[in-house]
Amino acid sequence: MEAPDELLYSHADLWVRVAGEIVTLGVTDFAQDQLGEVVYLELPEPAATVRAGEPFGVIESVKAVSDLEAPVSGEVTAVNVALVDAPERVNEAPYGEGWMIELRLSDHGELEGLLDAGEYLARHPAE
Repeated sequence: MEAPDELLYSHADLWVRVAGEIVTLGVTDFAQDQLGEVVYLELPEPAATVRAGEPFGVIESVKAVSDLEAPVSGEVTAVNVALVDAPERVNEAPYGEGWMIELRLSDHGELEGLLDAGEYLARHPAE
């Protein structure tokens, strides 16, 4: 299982890449593996407000349908619309082309509740 050191991670298996006021979100390698083949995504529109701990979208795989729980709050500045036609990118490159949304972070303090790569990997020991 991959968990890049430069990212932060939520307890709901999403990753967060911080670049100043902008954060990028996606599902972790562990999450995409557990879900199986991703076949559909429902993501918010640009300018939508996302709140930490609340669903911002839906991910559907051959195994399950799950809410995507926001790890931080902010305003959506970009959406990876390529995932509409190619949701399998979430499986193929969860930390690259499989990114989901970008937000303008509204509360930097929320980042303190996230896990670093070591803490995240400790929650999901290799089988």
